Amino acid sequence: MREKNHNGIQKSNKREKPLQILHRSPELIQAHILKLGLQTNSFVLTQFVSKSSNLNAIDYAPTFIFEPESDSSLYDTFLFNTIIRAYARSAAHSKHKALYFYNLMLSYGVLPNNFTYPVVLKACAGLADLNLGKSLHGCVVKYGFDDDLHVQNTLIHMYCGCDGGIAFARKVFDGMPVLDFVSWSAMIGGYARLRHLDDVLKLFGKMTDLGIRPEEHTLVSLLSACGNLGELEIGKWVASYIEMERFETTLDLSNALIDMFSKCGDVDEALRLFRNMNVLSVVSLTSVLVGLGMHGRGVEAVSLFEEMKESGMVPDDVLFIGLLSACSHSGLIEQGKHYFDQMLREFKIVPKIEHYGCMVDMFCRAGLVGEALQFVRNMPVEPNPIIARILVDACRAHGKHELGLHVFIDPPPNIRKLLLKDLMGLCSSGTDPSP
Repeated sequence: MREKNHNGIQKSNKREKPLQILHRSPELIQAHILKLGLQTNSFVLTQFVSKSSNLNAIDYAPTFIFEPESDSSLYDTFLFNTIIRAYARSAAHSKHKALYFYNLMLSYGVLPNNFTYPVVLKACAGLADLNLGKSLHGCVVKYGFDDDLHVQNTLIHMYCGCDGGIAFARKVFDGMPVLDFVSWSAMIGGYARLRHLDDVLKLFGKMTDLGIRPEEHTLVSLLSACGNLGELEIGKWVASYIEMERFETTLDLSNALIDMFSKCGDVDEALRLFRNMNVLSVVSLTSVLVGLGMHGRGVEAVSLFEEMKESGMVPDDVLFIGLLSACSHSGLIEQGKHYFDQMLREFKIVPKIEHYGCMVDMFCRAGLVGEALQFVRNMPVEPNPIIARILVDACRAHGKHELGLHVFIDPPPNIRKLLLKDLMGLCSSGTDPSP
């Protein structure tokens, strides 16, 4: 097999015209290509793929390029890389097509290059398919790209995105003769997502000992691991390191610091950081609201939300989850009902299952099991297992066994099996005649 290169094209106005119609449909661009006889030029075909992708019509391009009567000698590495990259960046349900065109590329005898595997591996990471990733890793070695730094970094990223892949990621990392900040960040980020804080700290320490200045993404990963594991002291050390090394407090870094302090229980520090932000963020406000709510400071959370709303901040659906959670943990029933109604009525945000879950949890925490059950019955969507579990646990905790049994009257299939043990437990506990 040999690597094929695209043909050149004369830069005349006549030939550039089809590629400049960016605001039109791919069908119209195709018509111009055919009209000007450019369908046999690899460069034009590649640009057509790129423009189709920009128009969110990537599926259209292959139907034109890979017609049965098309000349396969026009297919080169640049063309296939462009198609693969477009699908690798597409929605999750389309990423498998990147692998399809990678295999098609090989079947036509077109050799991959060092730009092929980073995008193929990113598509594999999106599919979280470890076996597929191992197979691609073998191809990387076969074609001699296993010593390419960018490919190696993408291998680490791919393995970290697959269940059971962290050990393979570390093997690639340890075998690299040269590590850049992307390598360190990818490996630390992989450990952070798995909450392996010891490994995160060891790598971070080794990196700084070597005089490598971490990038922002690495610090965000480290703060995320501290927050998820409740490691306040380590989180404080990271915050001090950021200040000492004079890192720019970007929006992402500020959000990570506030989220870490909120999750670790130092809500006052999170609130202080939030107040000092140059540009207030909905993400940061959500973290503060959740932190206040988790520590019984729901009244402050509501007050802060109203203050931010008055300042012009427009809440999103995630912010309302934080606000409703704060109301739930602080027993603010009327406020929670008010904001749930306001979310749809004033801000036109359609409630998601997470919002319904917050409301059910709020009623159940207050012992209003009957109201919670009625709320679930009126939901326009089926309750998920989490909501059903909250209901049953509340029925048991408040002695409302008879109400608990109603949860199981013709339950959705995804709940029936999961809650069978709870049903048996309620039956053995007897029933409470007074709901």
